[in-house]
Amino acid sequence: MACQIAAGRLEPCKDVVGGLQAVYLSNFDAFSFDQITFGGTDGEVSAIAGTPETFKYELRGTSDFNETITSSRENGTTFYEQVLTLNLKKLTPKSHKEIKFIATNRPKVFVEDNNGNIFLAGAEFGMDLTAGNITRGAAMGDSSGYTLTLTGMERQPAEFLDDTLTNVGVTTSSVYISDI
Repeated sequence: MACQIAAGRLEPCKDVVGGLQAVYLSNFDAFSFDQITFGGTDGEVSAIAGTPETFKYELRGTSDFNETITSSRENGTTFYEQVLTLNLKKLTPKSHKEIKFIATNRPKVFVEDNNGNIFLAGAEFGMDLTAGNITRGAAMGDSSGYTLTLTGMERQPAEFLDDTLTNVGVTTSSVYISDI
């Protein structure tokens, strides 16, 4: 049977932290699911054909990425709902334009956490902008920026990127939203 449990898990050390460092958005058609190679020792993304363009969005504070596993005994189905909430500071005309592009696209998203892990979300079907706010705040100390929720439903959880994968621009030069 292909779905047998193959390993156990020890209680890990308390040496990790929560939070996100950055996300890297790639247009849905920048690469197809067939161009992704899952390899490595634990099935990480080990290669992506070509050199897909990515755009880096630096994050600090309250952005988060969560996955919900939904499995139905009655239907024999399992899928992973991926929800990325981005809090982007400062309103600009160029940022408004990019937000509109994100809203009409289905980007594939590389999510970098504060532990140096990078995950590929929306690998097969992309992620949709399902909610968002453009806020200006009421008081001087309130937020003036964007809150975006991107949601994806995938057959597999967001996979780790292998440490040796460098052709997706995630570890090389990228365009920062702060530059626009």
